[in-house]
Amino acid sequence: MQTIPVSSDSHESLTRDMGAIARIGAVPAILRMICDETGMGFAAIARVTDTSWTACAVHDRVNFGLKPGGQLELRTTLCFESRAARMPIVIDQFSADATYHDHHTPAIYGLESYISVPIVLPNGEYFGNLCAIDACPAKVSEPRVVRMFEVFASLIAMQLDNEMRQWSTEDQLTTERENAALREQFIAVLGHDLRNPLSAVNATAELLVRRQSDPDLVIAGQRLKRTVARMTRLIDDVMDFARGRLGGGIALSLQSIADLSSRWQAVVDELRDANPGRRIVCDIANASPVRGDPGRLQQLLSNLLGNALVHGAEDTPVIVRVTQDAAHVVLTVSNDGNPIPEHLQRRVFEPYWRPPSSAPGGGLGLGLFICKQIVEAHSGTLEVCSTAERGTCFTVRIPFMLQSANPI
Repeated sequence: MQTIPVSSDSHESLTRDMGAIARIGAVPAILRMICDETGMGFAAIARVTDTSWTACAVHDRVNFGLKPGGQLELRTTLCFESRAARMPIVIDQFSADATYHDHHTPAIYGLESYISVPIVLPNGEYFGNLCAIDACPAKVSEPRVVRMFEVFASLIAMQLDNEMRQWSTEDQLTTERENAALREQFIAVLGHDLRNPLSAVNATAELLVRRQSDPDLVIAGQRLKRTVARMTRLIDDVMDFARGRLGGGIALSLQSIADLSSRWQAVVDELRDANPGRRIVCDIANASPVRGDPGRLQQLLSNLLGNALVHGAEDTPVIVRVTQDAAHVVLTVSNDGNPIPEHLQRRVFEPYWRPPSSAPGGGLGLGLFICKQIVEAHSGTLEVCSTAERGTCFTVRIPFMLQSANPI
């Protein structure tokens, strides 16, 4: 038998194809049945390309000597001709066959009977051949035998197609995971490296604001400071997101907070000053002490209120209300405007997600995601309800006694 080693340039794809055949549990039984039904001593599934013939699975009763992964010189096989014609080749007895009695294949391998049926995938791609050989004559041209080979070849093709679809899906998922990891590492580095130049810009803005003798410079400085503040919030969001995604979690500095209501009132006042054209109605009751991170809870309200100001109707107020029930401080932020469609409400807390109606140049789509992380780190809950009749309302419940932080 003339064999050649598997070529290194196709080793990966051939290994994959042999693995796909090996995962088809019925293949050993198919090859055994072929030998039982035909009386032939060797049956195989071969991967046949333009340049190579590779055994993927074999059933050998006659010590032909070919193992899975072994290769034959392509042009010494009749599979080469079957592939070119995309037709079965069936020979009961080479020495008595008018077409193939002088062919080189039986002379090389000492054959008398031969059958090879193409395995063609549903998309038209040629995979290889289902074949059987023997040194003695065999009645393989009988219609029932040929039909058996064709049915088995079709079943193998369908199973291979399923395997290849799964490979494609897994490859896409792997690529997406790798891209996501790189993206998150990139934004973490970017957020960190932007802090120094942003500090320099803020220092310049401070100098301009102090130039009281030139009102225009003061106005420019104040505008620049507002821009710096907005960029700082964006960077903080990016860094919080990166820490959560890369394993650091949302950091909490826990303490007893007796004045949470006043801290949240300060957030409302700050956003009122930053949005003089908008009306914010505030109803903040004195809340019972909670154990938590005051800065993070202020960030929570700032993000929720900022989101409402961006997406709410400009001619109606945004309403901030703080109450409490038996076990929780309850914060709600409500606004009128176009409701969030019900099928999208479950997505509002996903990172990078922004509603389709968002104007270009808005935020990164991280604010509500970070709100969710902050609330969950405080063992609380965050929910959204949005209808055309009642507007959009985000409801936060923070327990009074937080025993430990839950890293996200």
